[in-house]
Amino acid sequence: MTVLVTGGAGYIGAHTVRALRAADREVVVLDTLERGNRQAVVDTELIVGDTADQRLVAKICKDFKITSVIHFAAYKAVGESMIKPEMYWSNNVASTEKLLAVLAENKVDKFVFSSSAAVYGTPKSVPVTESASAAPESVYAETKLAVEKYLGTLTLNSVSLRYFNAAGASSDNKIGEDWSASQNLIPQVMRALLDSAFKFEIYGNDYDTPDGTCIRDYIHVEDLAMAHLKALEYLESGGRTLVCNIGTGQGTSVTQLIDLTEKIANRKVPFTVAARRSGDPVSVYADASLADRTLGWQSTRSLHNILESAYTWHSTHPNGYR
Repeated sequence: MTVLVTGGAGYIGAHTVRALRAADREVVVLDTLERGNRQAVVDTELIVGDTADQRLVAKICKDFKITSVIHFAAYKAVGESMIKPEMYWSNNVASTEKLLAVLAENKVDKFVFSSSAAVYGTPKSVPVTESASAAPESVYAETKLAVEKYLGTLTLNSVSLRYFNAAGASSDNKIGEDWSASQNLIPQVMRALLDSAFKFEIYGNDYDTPDGTCIRDYIHVEDLAMAHLKALEYLESGGRTLVCNIGTGQGTSVTQLIDLTEKIANRKVPFTVAARRSGDPVSVYADASLADRTLGWQSTRSLHNILESAYTWHSTHPNGYR
Protein backbone atom coordinates (compact mmCIF):
# COMPACT_ATOMS: atom_id res chain seq x y z
CA MET A 1 0.00 0.00 0.00
CA THR A 2 2.26 2.76 -1.29
CA VAL A 3 1.32 6.43 -1.11
CA LEU A 4 2.35 8.77 -3.91
CA VAL A 5 2.95 12.29 -2.56
CA THR A 6 3.06 14.89 -5.31
CA GLY A 7 4.92 18.05 -4.31
CA GLY A 8 6.38 16.08 -1.42
CA ALA A 9 9.61 18.09 -1.47
CA GLY A 10 7.71 21.26 -0.65
CA TYR A 11 7.17 22.71 2.80
CA ILE A 12 3.90 21.01 3.82
CA GLY A 13 4.52 17.99 1.62
CA ALA A 14 7.85 17.18 3.27
CA HIS A 15 6.33 17.31 6.75
CA THR A 16 3.53 15.03 5.59
CA VAL A 17 6.01 12.58 4.11
CA ARG A 18 7.70 12.41 7.52
CA ALA A 19 4.36 11.79 9.23
CA LEU A 20 3.58 8.99 6.78
CA ARG A 21 6.99 7.39 7.25
CA ALA A 22 6.63 7.63 11.04
CA ALA A 23 3.38 5.67 10.64
CA ASP A 24 5.29 2.95 8.73
CA ARG A 25 3.78 3.89 5.37
CA GLU A 26 5.53 3.17 2.09
CA VAL A 27 5.98 6.51 0.34
CA VAL A 28 7.25 7.77 -3.00
CA VAL A 29 7.56 11.49 -3.79
CA LEU A 30 7.03 13.11 -7.19
CA ASP A 31 8.29 16.70 -7.38
CA THR A 32 9.73 18.95 -10.07
CA LEU A 33 11.98 20.59 -7.46
CA GLU A 34 11.07 23.92 -9.06
CA ARG A 35 10.00 25.14 -5.63
CA GLY A 36 10.79 22.14 -3.49
CA ASN A 37 13.99 20.96 -1.82
CA ARG A 38 15.60 17.59 -2.38
CA GLN A 39 17.04 17.67 1.15
CA ALA A 40 13.57 18.01 2.69
CA VAL A 41 12.55 14.47 1.69
CA VAL A 42 15.68 13.08 3.40
CA ASP A 43 15.92 9.40 2.38
CA THR A 44 12.40 8.95 0.96
CA GLU A 45 12.22 7.74 -2.66
CA LEU A 46 12.16 10.88 -4.83
CA ILE A 47 11.30 10.99 -8.52
CA VAL A 48 11.98 14.33 -10.18
CA GLY A 49 9.17 15.01 -12.62
CA ASP A 50 5.84 16.68 -13.31
CA THR A 51 2.33 15.50 -12.42
CA ALA A 52 1.31 16.48 -15.96
CA ASP A 53 3.68 13.84 -17.37
CA GLN A 54 1.09 11.10 -17.73
CA ARG A 55 3.52 8.48 -18.96
CA LEU A 56 5.73 9.04 -15.91
CA VAL A 57 2.80 8.96 -13.48
CA ALA A 58 1.52 5.72 -15.03
CA LYS A 59 4.97 4.15 -14.65
CA ILE A 60 5.14 5.22 -10.98
CA CYS A 61 1.71 3.74 -10.33
CA LYS A 62 2.77 0.41 -11.80
CA ASP A 63 6.34 0.26 -10.49
CA PHE A 64 5.45 1.20 -6.91
CA LYS A 65 1.96 -0.33 -6.78
CA ILE A 66 0.41 2.99 -5.78
CA THR A 67 -2.86 2.68 -3.87
CA SER A 68 -3.43 6.30 -2.84
CA VAL A 69 -2.25 9.82 -3.62
CA ILE A 70 -1.75 12.95 -1.53
CA HIS A 71 -1.62 15.85 -3.96
CA PHE A 72 0.31 18.98 -2.96
CA ALA A 73 1.90 19.88 -6.30
CA ALA A 74 0.68 23.41 -7.08
CA TYR A 75 1.71 27.03 -7.11
CA LYS A 76 0.42 28.81 -4.01
CA ALA A 77 1.37 32.51 -3.97
CA VAL A 78 -1.77 34.67 -3.93
CA GLY A 79 -0.07 37.78 -5.29
CA GLU A 80 1.72 35.89 -8.04
CA SER A 81 -1.53 34.24 -9.11
CA MET A 82 -3.06 37.65 -9.79
CA ILE A 83 -0.12 38.59 -12.03
CA LYS A 84 0.32 35.22 -13.77
CA PRO A 85 -3.16 33.65 -13.89
CA GLU A 86 -2.45 31.42 -16.91
CA MET A 87 0.44 29.78 -15.08
CA TYR A 88 -1.82 28.98 -12.11
CA TRP A 89 -4.68 27.56 -14.18
CA SER A 90 -2.29 25.40 -16.16
CA ASN A 91 -0.27 24.05 -13.23
CA ASN A 92 -2.91 23.84 -10.51
CA VAL A 93 -5.92 22.70 -12.54
CA ALA A 94 -4.96 21.30 -15.95
CA SER A 95 -2.04 19.30 -14.53
CA THR A 96 -4.27 17.90 -11.77
CA GLU A 97 -6.84 16.77 -14.35
CA LYS A 98 -4.09 14.92 -16.21
CA LEU A 99 -2.92 13.30 -12.99
CA LEU A 100 -6.44 12.18 -12.08
CA ALA A 101 -6.96 10.66 -15.54
CA VAL A 102 -3.92 8.43 -15.08
CA LEU A 103 -5.00 7.46 -11.56
CA ALA A 104 -8.40 6.37 -12.92
CA GLU A 105 -6.71 4.23 -15.57
CA ASN A 106 -4.61 2.58 -12.86
CA LYS A 107 -7.54 2.13 -10.46
CA VAL A 108 -6.06 4.39 -7.79
CA ASP A 109 -9.22 5.56 -6.04
CA LYS A 110 -8.09 7.30 -2.85
CA PHE A 111 -7.05 10.92 -3.20
CA VAL A 112 -6.22 13.56 -0.57
CA PHE A 113 -6.16 17.06 -2.00
CA SER A 114 -4.29 20.06 -0.64
CA SER A 115 -6.99 22.71 -0.87
CA SER A 116 -7.17 26.05 0.92
CA ALA A 117 -9.34 28.22 3.13
CA ALA A 118 -8.73 30.88 0.48
CA VAL A 119 -11.78 29.47 -1.32
CA TYR A 120 -13.98 31.28 1.23
CA GLY A 121 -12.61 34.72 0.42
CA THR A 122 -13.76 37.00 3.23
CA PRO A 123 -16.59 34.97 4.80
CA LYS A 124 -19.75 36.66 6.06
CA SER A 125 -19.13 35.25 9.54
CA VAL A 126 -16.28 33.55 11.40
CA PRO A 127 -15.31 30.97 12.42
CA VAL A 128 -16.17 29.73 8.95
CA THR A 129 -17.78 26.31 8.37
CA GLU A 130 -17.67 24.18 5.24
CA SER A 131 -21.29 25.15 4.47
CA ALA A 132 -20.27 28.78 3.92
CA SER A 133 -20.45 30.04 0.36
CA ALA A 134 -17.22 29.91 -1.59
CA ALA A 135 -16.19 33.39 -2.74
CA PRO A 136 -12.55 33.26 -3.93
CA GLU A 137 -10.75 36.58 -4.13
CA SER A 138 -7.65 35.40 -6.00
CA VAL A 139 -6.82 33.24 -8.98
CA TYR A 140 -4.99 30.88 -6.62
CA ALA A 141 -8.20 30.35 -4.62
CA GLU A 142 -10.22 29.91 -7.83
CA THR A 143 -7.89 27.10 -8.92
CA LYS A 144 -8.27 25.28 -5.60
CA LEU A 145 -12.05 25.52 -5.77
CA ALA A 146 -12.05 24.32 -9.39
CA VAL A 147 -10.18 21.15 -8.42
CA GLU A 148 -12.54 20.55 -5.47
CA LYS A 149 -15.53 20.79 -7.82
CA TYR A 150 -13.90 18.48 -10.33
CA LEU A 151 -13.18 15.89 -7.63
CA GLY A 152 -16.83 16.01 -6.63
CA THR A 153 -17.83 14.71 -10.09
CA LEU A 154 -15.50 11.71 -10.09
CA THR A 155 -15.99 8.15 -8.91
CA LEU A 156 -12.81 8.07 -6.83
CA ASN A 157 -13.15 8.97 -3.15
CA SER A 158 -11.31 12.09 -2.08
CA VAL A 159 -10.76 14.35 0.89
CA SER A 160 -10.13 18.02 0.12
CA LEU A 161 -8.47 19.64 3.10
CA ARG A 162 -9.21 23.35 3.22
CA TYR A 163 -6.37 24.30 5.43
CA PHE A 164 -5.64 27.61 6.89
CA ASN A 165 -2.16 29.14 7.33
CA ALA A 166 0.51 26.46 7.73
CA ALA A 167 3.49 27.63 9.75
CA GLY A 168 6.36 26.53 11.99
CA ALA A 169 9.05 23.89 11.61
CA SER A 170 9.55 20.28 12.61
CA SER A 171 9.91 19.46 16.30
CA ASP A 172 13.47 18.22 15.77
CA ASN A 173 14.41 21.35 13.75
CA LYS A 174 15.41 19.26 10.72
CA ILE A 175 12.98 20.64 8.17
CA GLY A 176 11.19 23.96 7.86
CA GLU A 177 10.19 26.69 5.43
CA ASP A 178 12.77 28.35 3.17
CA TRP A 179 12.11 32.07 3.45
CA SER A 180 13.71 32.79 0.07
CA ALA A 181 11.07 30.65 -1.67
CA SER A 182 8.03 31.68 0.40
CA GLN A 183 5.71 34.67 0.46
CA ASN A 184 4.01 33.46 3.64
CA LEU A 185 3.86 35.89 6.53
CA ILE A 186 5.75 34.05 9.27
CA PRO A 187 8.94 33.30 7.29
CA GLN A 188 8.91 36.92 6.14
CA VAL A 189 8.60 38.12 9.75
CA MET A 190 11.49 35.85 10.75
CA ARG A 191 13.58 37.12 7.86
CA ALA A 192 12.94 40.69 8.95
CA LEU A 193 14.29 39.73 12.39
CA LEU A 194 17.37 37.91 11.16
CA ASP A 195 18.34 39.47 7.81
CA SER A 196 19.14 43.17 8.09
CA ALA A 197 19.12 43.56 4.31
CA PHE A 198 15.53 42.34 4.00
CA LYS A 199 12.75 44.90 3.76
CA PHE A 200 9.52 43.57 5.27
CA GLU A 201 6.18 45.13 4.38
CA ILE A 202 2.74 44.67 5.91
CA TYR A 203 0.13 44.80 3.16
CA GLY A 204 -2.45 47.19 4.53
CA ASN A 205 -3.30 48.38 8.04
CA ASP A 206 -6.68 49.90 7.18
CA TYR A 207 -8.86 46.78 7.15
CA ASP A 208 -12.08 46.54 9.15
CA THR A 209 -10.46 44.64 12.02
CA PRO A 210 -9.64 45.71 15.61
CA ASP A 211 -6.08 46.77 14.74
CA GLY A 212 -6.51 47.33 10.99
CA THR A 213 -4.51 44.29 9.87
CA CYS A 214 -5.71 41.03 8.31
CA ILE A 215 -6.73 38.13 10.56
CA ARG A 216 -5.74 34.53 9.86
CA ASP A 217 -5.76 31.10 11.50
CA TYR A 218 -2.19 29.78 11.91
CA ILE A 219 -1.76 26.03 12.21
CA HIS A 220 1.45 24.16 13.00
CA VAL A 221 2.72 22.31 9.96
CA GLU A 222 3.11 19.07 11.93
CA ASP A 223 -0.55 19.24 12.98
CA LEU A 224 -1.42 19.82 9.34
CA ALA A 225 0.71 16.88 8.23
CA MET A 226 -1.16 14.63 10.65
CA ALA A 227 -4.46 15.72 9.10
CA HIS A 228 -3.36 14.20 5.79
CA LEU A 229 -2.62 10.88 7.47
CA LYS A 230 -6.02 10.97 9.16
CA ALA A 231 -7.67 11.74 5.81
CA LEU A 232 -5.94 8.76 4.24
CA GLU A 233 -7.11 6.49 7.06
CA TYR A 234 -10.65 7.81 6.60
CA LEU A 235 -10.61 6.87 2.92
CA GLU A 236 -9.08 3.47 3.61
CA SER A 237 -11.89 2.72 6.05
CA GLY A 238 -14.47 3.32 3.31
CA GLY A 239 -15.01 7.05 3.75
CA ARG A 240 -16.73 8.92 0.94
CA THR A 241 -15.72 12.16 -0.75
CA LEU A 242 -15.41 14.95 1.81
CA VAL A 243 -14.37 18.59 2.07
CA CYS A 244 -13.26 19.83 5.48
CA ASN A 245 -11.46 22.67 7.23
CA ILE A 246 -8.11 22.15 8.91
CA GLY A 247 -7.37 24.97 11.34
CA THR A 248 -7.22 25.92 15.00
CA GLY A 249 -10.32 28.09 15.28
CA GLN A 250 -8.22 30.99 16.58
CA GLY A 251 -7.89 34.19 14.57
CA THR A 252 -4.67 36.21 14.87
CA SER A 253 -3.99 39.58 13.25
CA VAL A 254 -0.72 40.47 11.57
CA THR A 255 -0.03 42.97 14.36
CA GLN A 256 -0.71 40.39 17.09
CA LEU A 257 1.59 37.90 15.37
CA ILE A 258 4.40 40.44 15.17
CA ASP A 259 3.94 41.38 18.85
CA LEU A 260 4.21 37.73 19.95
CA THR A 261 7.25 37.16 17.72
CA GLU A 262 8.98 40.13 19.35
CA LYS A 263 8.36 38.64 22.80
CA ILE A 264 9.76 35.26 21.75
CA ALA A 265 12.83 36.74 20.05
CA ASN A 266 13.22 39.58 22.57
CA ARG A 267 13.79 42.03 19.74
CA LYS A 268 11.79 44.29 17.45
CA VAL A 269 10.55 43.25 14.01
CA PRO A 270 11.34 46.07 11.57
CA PHE A 271 8.63 46.70 8.98
CA THR A 272 6.89 49.28 6.84
CA VAL A 273 3.25 49.44 5.80
CA ALA A 274 2.40 49.09 2.11
CA ALA A 275 -0.89 49.21 0.23
CA ARG A 276 -3.29 46.30 0.43
CA ARG A 277 -2.42 43.34 -1.78
CA SER A 278 -4.94 42.21 -4.37
CA GLY A 279 -6.57 38.90 -3.43
CA ASP A 280 -6.11 39.13 0.35
CA PRO A 281 -9.29 38.44 2.39
CA VAL A 282 -9.89 40.50 5.54
CA SER A 283 -10.55 37.89 8.23
CA VAL A 284 -10.63 34.10 7.96
CA TYR A 285 -10.40 31.47 10.68
CA ALA A 286 -11.75 27.97 10.97
CA ASP A 287 -14.51 25.98 12.47
CA ALA A 288 -12.72 22.62 12.32
CA SER A 289 -15.34 20.55 14.11
CA LEU A 290 -16.11 18.49 10.97
CA ALA A 291 -12.50 17.27 10.85
CA ASP A 292 -12.80 16.27 14.49
CA ARG A 293 -16.02 14.34 13.89
CA THR A 294 -15.10 12.61 10.63
CA LEU A 295 -11.32 12.30 10.67
CA GLY A 296 -10.68 12.25 14.40
CA TRP A 297 -8.27 15.18 13.97
CA GLN A 298 -7.63 18.22 16.15
CA SER A 299 -4.85 20.80 16.29
CA THR A 300 -2.51 20.37 19.25
CA ARG A 301 0.00 23.22 19.09
CA SER A 302 -0.39 26.89 20.01
CA LEU A 303 0.68 29.98 18.09
CA HIS A 304 3.54 30.34 20.59
CA ASN A 305 4.72 26.82 19.64
CA ILE A 306 4.49 27.72 15.97
CA LEU A 307 6.48 30.95 16.25
CA GLU A 308 9.07 29.44 18.57
CA SER A 309 9.73 26.54 16.19
CA ALA A 310 9.89 28.92 13.22
CA TYR A 311 12.34 31.21 15.02
CA THR A 312 14.55 28.28 15.97
CA TRP A 313 14.52 26.93 12.40
CA HIS A 314 15.29 30.23 10.70
CA SER A 315 17.94 31.13 13.30
CA THR A 316 19.80 27.90 12.58
CA HIS A 317 19.01 27.67 8.82
CA PRO A 318 19.32 31.25 7.52
CA ASN A 319 19.99 29.94 4.03
CA GLY A 320 17.27 27.33 4.12
CA TYR A 321 18.54 23.98 2.79
CA ARG A 322 21.50 25.52 1.00
